[in-house]
Amino acid sequence: MRKGPSIFNVTLVALGLAFLYLPIAILVIYSFNASRLVTIWGGWSTRWYVALWHDSAMLDAAWTSLRIAALSATAACVIGTLAAVVLVRAGRFRGRTMFSGMVYAPLVMPEVITGLSLLLLFVALDVGRGFWTVTIAHTTVTMSFVTVVVQSRLLSFDCSLEEAAMDLGCPPLKTFLTITLPLIFPAVAAGWMLAFTLSFDDLVIASFSTGPGATTLPMRIYSEVRLGVKPEINAICTIMIAVVALGVIAAALVGKRREWVGRT
Repeated sequence: MRKGPSIFNVTLVALGLAFLYLPIAILVIYSFNASRLVTIWGGWSTRWYVALWHDSAMLDAAWTSLRIAALSATAACVIGTLAAVVLVRAGRFRGRTMFSGMVYAPLVMPEVITGLSLLLLFVALDVGRGFWTVTIAHTTVTMSFVTVVVQSRLLSFDCSLEEAAMDLGCPPLKTFLTITLPLIFPAVAAGWMLAFTLSFDDLVIASFSTGPGATTLPMRIYSEVRLGVKPEINAICTIMIAVVALGVIAAALVGKRREWVGRT
């Protein structure tokens, strides 16, 4: 007879979940605090969401982060997918070890070193730092994550489908676009979401590669937190949490719907 989980295991899981999610719950609750002091509860209110709507600096930083994250995630998906195809399908070629090492380097490289290296590159090329340099830096970092995700899908891909298409006269490029890409699209989409999240959340690399007029949301929050936590920061963090939660729920529903359609 199989026994259920012990009290010790349940307690450990409960403590772990509390350690992870209790600070988030406190932040969400205090975003509705009517008091200006974040440590003193003054009743329920949405005044700080209204104040956030009129905080042009914070809204501009959020819009900048969204644009950078969307562009860098899209570029990282294109480059990362092509890199994964090369690593899986090209076999052994001269320079493969160096190529794979360069692709995977951002995964293990400390962000400070990566950010400093990119800063020195932009200075050496005499490139004005701003929106596009942050986008390039985030693409460089997130590309490796997309490559890993797509590569794991390609390793289990049924190549007979491609071979059947090419036997019927389909060119290699059209075969990739009409057969391979739709089948690996869930992995590409997962890589895009991961790249978007990493870019939107980044602080260190953006601090090295940004310039005037390109302040991202994490940089704005960090600069204001150094002078004290304002209630508006709790409000915008709560909005970010809600957006992420809705995205996760939507992805789960889409996955269940595809599974249900596949069964029927």
